[in-house]
Amino acid sequence: MKDSGARVHVISTTFASAVVSVVRTLIEAIIMSQLFEFAAGSIAGRSHRIAGRNNQDTCCRLEATDCSVAVVCDGCGSGEHSEVGAKLGAPLVARAVLRHAQAHLQTSCGQAPGPLPFCLWESAHRDVLDRISVLAANMGDSLSCTINDYFLFTVVGVLITPLSTACFALGDGVIVVNDEEIPLGMFPGNAPPYLAYGLVESSLEVTDAELLRFQIHRSLPTAELRSFLIGTDGVQDLMKAAARNLPGKTESVGPLRQFWQEDRYFANPDMIRRRLAAVNRDVVSTDNARKEAGLLRDDTTLIVGRRKFNEQAEDGGAA
Repeated sequence: MKDSGARVHVISTTFASAVVSVVRTLIEAIIMSQLFEFAAGSIAGRSHRIAGRNNQDTCCRLEATDCSVAVVCDGCGSGEHSEVGAKLGAPLVARAVLRHAQAHLQTSCGQAPGPLPFCLWESAHRDVLDRISVLAANMGDSLSCTINDYFLFTVVGVLITPLSTACFALGDGVIVVNDEEIPLGMFPGNAPPYLAYGLVESSLEVTDAELLRFQIHRSLPTAELRSFLIGTDGVQDLMKAAARNLPGKTESVGPLRQFWQEDRYFANPDMIRRRLAAVNRDVVSTDNARKEAGLLRDDTTLIVGRRKFNEQAEDGGAA
């Protein structure tokens, strides 16, 4: 009877610990969803607009009770229909990362502090490739031609869980975390790696296979995350134009930090797109004597996030 009582006590203690862990995770998830707000915008670059081409960028943000993911994708400029792959790729990547992050959180009974595991990223990467492979196989006779024409795109993203945040990328773009720009590297000939190269023969498989996987460029405790920006490589033109005036106006373009510091971008879901459009419009004087060209040559897309205003105010007051 003593052994039976001991087993009941152990089972009760284990069950209680599991319940506490689950409740704690739920509380953390609720707190996380209340702490952050997000905004996004995208426009076609001037060169594409003049050529009558589509915006080859796209973005996607998904949120669950226990984590949030945001992704921007940029289609390869030389691909005949690469905007198709980018528009499909952003939600494919976002859903895969979200799905595998949730699976990790559930199996770990609450995330332990520290970076998210390597297997999460490998599983999400393989998941996306498998789904692209199915799509491409049903679109034409040549897998390599279909991939090159439709599915070459870069990826920049952020995953936020109750305890850990990770900024990841495959290819070029822009990441800013807590006002710090994180370089994503320069690629020879302006030819970044593309996720779908993992489905066809590529010289990168021999020279640097790691470039064909998701790279984690910054990992930090979510408690330390104040703001972030992820963007396609067109955001670099926006950064270079910061000190210049908006076409046809005396107002300057302004620094990148305006997008996570100013409330207007979070109050109106179309405000970032409007600002990018103002930066990129062509202006001709009434007498046609003077013309000012838009400042964003390439397609430009960004997603920003920050702790909500009331939390920022409380933090500032405490300091």
